[in-house]
Amino acid sequence: MLSGLVMAAEPTGADDEFGTLNPQELTIDYWVARSKEARFDPGMCLYGYPLAKMGAHEAARRIFQRCSEHGITGAMPWMAWTEENGYDRPSDPVKAAEWDKTLADAGSSLGQFNYGLDVLRGHGVTQDRALGKSYIDRAIAGGDVTARELASHDYDPESVTPDADKAHYRQPQF
Repeated sequence: MLSGLVMAAEPTGADDEFGTLNPQELTIDYWVARSKEARFDPGMCLYGYPLAKMGAHEAARRIFQRCSEHGITGAMPWMAWTEENGYDRPSDPVKAAEWDKTLADAGSSLGQFNYGLDVLRGHGVTQDRALGKSYIDRAIAGGDVTARELASHDYDPESVTPDADKAHYRQPQF
């Protein structure tokens, strides 16, 4: 009885002489496509994190990089994280430290902490205790509680990142 009332619907996203019916706006696919365009739209910056968590690391990296290059400081720690962990390409601690320093130089206490830790550990940069301490002290001045904890342990990176410098793959302990 209802079969006579069913009308053929035009599929979502179909183009006709009036334009696109129901365009794919504000979806992850929409922002991934926009990240490939020359024009920058800060709306895409919200989508790097879910893409990374979904395992779409190449698209996440592209979004984090575009946003970071346009001065969106909230994307810079994610760019450092992406470089550090690799996922879609080999890990690059040097590039990760460069992103941490860019964020630190922008006045971020998170960037100051991360770059100070890089320098204290000699991870991606030359190890320099005095320089590392100075970045950690700036992070403390900015209110970073983990930096305060690090300083209270004589700037020993093991106090805040105990497994950071250990091998990624360990032999099982029986």
